[in-house]
Amino acid sequence: MRSLLAGATLVAIIPLALILYYVIKKGVGSVSWSLFTSDPTGNFIGDPGGIKSAILGTIEIVAIASAIAIPVGIGVALYLTEYGRDGRFASVVRYFIDVMTGVPSIVFGLFIYTTLVVTRIGGTFAGWKGAVALALLMLPIVARSAEVVLLLVPDGLREAALALGAPRWRIVARIVLPTALPGLVTGSLLAVARAAGETAPLLFTASFVNATNFSPGKPTSSLPLLIFNYVGQAQNRLVGIAWAAALTLVAMVLVLTVAARIVSRRSRLA
Repeated sequence: MRSLLAGATLVAIIPLALILYYVIKKGVGSVSWSLFTSDPTGNFIGDPGGIKSAILGTIEIVAIASAIAIPVGIGVALYLTEYGRDGRFASVVRYFIDVMTGVPSIVFGLFIYTTLVVTRIGGTFAGWKGAVALALLMLPIVARSAEVVLLLVPDGLREAALALGAPRWRIVARIVLPTALPGLVTGSLLAVARAAGETAPLLFTASFVNATNFSPGKPTSSLPLLIFNYVGQAQNRLVGIAWAAALTLVAMVLVLTVAARIVSRRSRLA
């Protein structure tokens, strides 16, 4: 069985390694200090500029989306595992979570476009509207993965705490969540990684601007949109910047994953 697991792991890693190798090969040639410290100029003849605004915009949008989706998703999972369990309403919630999991990402973008952009609620295109679209995309992933992880917490721990007279909310806060923390972090990171690379929802909600913008109430740049705009251009230097932006996006997700895993491991040991 160990040999079979090792072989299956190797088969899964080979395509990932080839993709990483190809992205590094295509993008490393365009990496420079100015790439990360200057904004896109929109000039297809002269200096095309860098990707600073896209990096900051991606961080801003994904951070807002995570602040919305992760607490709500974990809260839904806690209800399904600690309170609802096999109830009728819990079954309905699970059904809609499963439906949302299979919805294409562009549908979330179109939904926010018709409800928030067209109606001009809070203006037209805005970074926070892109964040809401990504939050809808992240929510079912966080909720479903968190439910699976919380179900792995032994019922004996809950029963022991109940026998000692602890209220349900204290059991959840002091026993269930700390025990399931590494799995919750992993599920949340899967959702963050999925949202960070999405282009379609942002096309209809956040739009794209060249300048750095720290206000989520205005159109906001992002790495996926910059890649989308540059990768089909005729100039090789713009295509190179697109590959460099893709490499940057992969590196950002990797750094976030490693940092979160270190924090969760220290929290578990503590």
